[in-house]
Amino acid sequence: MAAVLAAGAVVAAAPATAADPLQEVMLVGNNWEGTADVIRSRGDFAKIGRINVVPDKDDRLREIYLNPIRLAFFLGIRQTVGEGHDQFVDDMYSTPDGSAIVVSRPSFADVASIDTATGALRWRFPVSGFRSDHMAVSPDGTRVAVSASTGNTVHVLDINTGRQLGSFATGDKPHENVFSRDGKIWNMSIGEVNNDFDAPWQDFLKGDRKITITDASTFRVVRTIDMRPRLDAFGRTNFSDAVRPVAFTPDETKLYFQVSFFNGFFEYDVATDRITREKVLPENPDTSDDRTTFVNDSRHHGMSMNPAGTKLCVAGTMDDYATVVDRASLREGPLVPAAKPYWATVSGDGRACVISESGADQVTAIDFATGRKITSTPVGDHPQRVRVARLPAGWTSPPAG
Repeated sequence: MAAVLAAGAVVAAAPATAADPLQEVMLVGNNWEGTADVIRSRGDFAKIGRINVVPDKDDRLREIYLNPIRLAFFLGIRQTVGEGHDQFVDDMYSTPDGSAIVVSRPSFADVASIDTATGALRWRFPVSGFRSDHMAVSPDGTRVAVSASTGNTVHVLDINTGRQLGSFATGDKPHENVFSRDGKIWNMSIGEVNNDFDAPWQDFLKGDRKITITDASTFRVVRTIDMRPRLDAFGRTNFSDAVRPVAFTPDETKLYFQVSFFNGFFEYDVATDRITREKVLPENPDTSDDRTTFVNDSRHHGMSMNPAGTKLCVAGTMDDYATVVDRASLREGPLVPAAKPYWATVSGDGRACVISESGADQVTAIDFATGRKITSTPVGDHPQRVRVARLPAGWTSPPAG
């Protein structure tokens, strides 16, 4: 009995760690390597540690190689969206207490929680279908929404336990997710980006692409938006309607979005339900206009907005640059050279845009005010998503494993 009471006392004391001081950092997902680098979220953006996000890699590969159907999809991901590589980390967020990071792992078709102190696997959630993709975290940090890209489903999970709270159906190949402040989840489906039916007249072969808006509490779909008629009304009948990364204004009245094959973005007015402006960004003369050469149909992929809502940062993926655009005038700033930039995130203090240079294995910070490069930080193999997170103060890398 004394031993049981003593054990109970230890368990009762554990929640106190939630009040331990936290430090703000940025997580950089190295997709082909299966690691997340931890860098400072402002200032010099220096690297302070690394977390292995596939500690169970041998177990997962054993399961896959013993299942012919899973193996076929695993190899298919490698040869298509993975550009010849396995995809071990797409997106990641920290738990509110910083004791774990939650990671979507495309090639393993799951979401996994990794203990930030020990590097051990806490839980994993297999998604529907055979590939997981982009995630989003709720405003209170307690839930994550993950796209199951071959299952045409978004799962919403408890970030601490991995328990599914709900799910909803989407268009083909759900991609970006956003929790809005009015209690909704916005999901953007991008369709079949892995086929080569890329000419405008073949667009119908890309599948069902739409924005699905769902109540974040009941998971009931409240609205869908097909950008096809809206683009047509704007005079862009030959443009793809596959909505890629997006950025809301702080008041969420305007949505800025990228589409497949386009070197630029559109402005969408939420209240009037129409596209109001277009921004065409410069083409790199060294970039081929052959659409079949664009990575996963993306010419540009990645955008973020500063906290004031006055500047947009755009990753010109296939054109090898990033730039800051003034939202009022839509005038772009200097073109900052970057090797296949794949994402754009706002720094912890809101003063910089941080892009992942997947072609150079580094992240680069760009000043929102001047549009000029601040610094670059080397990271792992093929960085993609970059997210602000919180880890325990004084955190150091867990043991390698």
